[in-house]
Amino acid sequence: MKTHPRCAPCLLARVQFEAELSTKDVALQKKVILAGIEVLRKYMADGAPATHLSTKIHREAYRVLGDIDPYFEKKKESNAAALKLLPFARDFVREKDSFRRAVLASIIGNSFDFGVLGFDADKATAKDMMQKQFEHGLDVDDSDKIKTMLKNVVYLADNCGEIVFDSLLFEEIKRLGGKITLVVRGAPILNDVTMTELKELGIDKKVDRVLTTGSNAIGVCLQEAPPELVEALNGASLIISKGMANYETMSEYDFKPIAYFLKTKCESVAEALGLKKDMSVARLEL
Repeated sequence: MKTHPRCAPCLLARVQFEAELSTKDVALQKKVILAGIEVLRKYMADGAPATHLSTKIHREAYRVLGDIDPYFEKKKESNAAALKLLPFARDFVREKDSFRRAVLASIIGNSFDFGVLGFDADKATAKDMMQKQFEHGLDVDDSDKIKTMLKNVVYLADNCGEIVFDSLLFEEIKRLGGKITLVVRGAPILNDVTMTELKELGIDKKVDRVLTTGSNAIGVCLQEAPPELVEALNGASLIISKGMANYETMSEYDFKPIAYFLKTKCESVAEALGLKKDMSVARLEL
């Protein structure tokens, strides 16, 4: 996916948010914002992949802050919130049509940026919001086709919190005889899951193998990826790409077949997919 003009204010808002997470020093927060503006000035070009720009701006923000993981506490909050809702989601999945429902549960997890958006799993509204999305279902549903392609899955993970609901889908893939190579970020970036959080949750034990992207690039940057990841992507019976950042990068490559599981939380991603904002998507591309 290519950079859109509306990416600029979105990126700066995220930079401001992580600056406020990291420090109460207003002067330093301003310095981070100005550094972000300078990145936009230098690198926001027509035809540039969106994640090239987002990786540059967040890396520069972290450098100026002197903080390698501004979201450290938020990630813990995200996982704790998701774990409180996991029994409710598991009951929904097990009721019937469990694979399709597990796909939906994982995508609903993508719709809530737990902790980061102040989502409170202790509130009744949290369960109510999830219930409404369960009732709504998938807006794009290729799950029947996807279900036949699970022999050797490479699963590109996205956020903390969300990964807890992904684990329900891992259980379904394993139940159906599939093998899973799970891919997490190689180092902290935003609220994305890394090997550290994965092992803390014990989710590494639910899959056959865990690889990393090799760096803290947004999405998957092949230039920074370890050879074993490229080999796994090339040999997969199916790649499952979770979330918008992974879509933004993987849509720039030619790996197929690939299934995009995400919530269209921004207009630019929705337009790139030919869809509308706020849709739950399980799209297979062959």
